[in-house]
Amino acid sequence: MDKLSLALICIGAALSIGLAGFGAGIGMGHGLRGACDGVARNPEARGAITTTMILGMALCESIAIYGLVIAFILLYANPFKAALGM
Repeated sequence: MDKLSLALICIGAALSIGLAGFGAGIGMGHGLRGACDGVARNPEARGAITTTMILGMALCESIAIYGLVIAFILLYANPFKAALGM
């Protein structure tokens, strides 16, 4: 395996999980801030806000999981192995 190809694959995997995790963290932070603001303004709506917030957090977390899956595919089941001569 060419060292440059391996280095580029590792950089791609790191970027995929890093950017996905960063984006998910930003989205989850904004969602939590909005939920806290909503509960502070209207405490009676706590149940509906919490349910919606948990659903939104799960959707944001799925983006990070997709990045992790892409990183694993690049590292262990790379579809470009034949083209790279590995």
